[in-house]
Amino acid sequence: MFHVMFLEPRIPPNTGNAIRMVAGTGATLHLVEPLGFDLSEAKLKRAGLDYHDLASVVVHPDLDTALASDDLAQSRVFAFTAHATTWHTAVEYVAGDVLLFGPEPTGLPQQALEHPRVVDRVRIPTVPGHRSMNLSNSAAVATYEAWRQHGFPGGR
Repeated sequence: MFHVMFLEPRIPPNTGNAIRMVAGTGATLHLVEPLGFDLSEAKLKRAGLDYHDLASVVVHPDLDTALASDDLAQSRVFAFTAHATTWHTAVEYVAGDVLLFGPEPTGLPQQALEHPRVVDRVRIPTVPGHRSMNLSNSAAVATYEAWRQHGFPGGR
């Protein structure tokens, strides 16, 4: 399946929504520290409802450690940024790909965008003048596109 990675997320409900989304798609959510909240926060739990036990969530101390982990060491990494020219639908995703998203409200820092493991920078199109989408919405749009390309394996 696919891996969704949030670099230094700061807003609990976004991560809670992403937990619910990965539970429903079979993806894994990777959270790269530092986190802007405690994983036990009520807002996080409320957004994720009762999906915490159904979701695969892994916390990593930093980006390099995350990408060197056994389950990601061979994965392609796609950095999502409003400044890319490639649309997320133009990518042919393969199982194991990492969909990397930056913190709210700044997005991915230059260092992450230039990480040697990043194979492409991609964007989700929006109307002119709109800066970007909400983090959890962006992650859902990208994850469902990757899952769709594979025929929604395991879906009902």
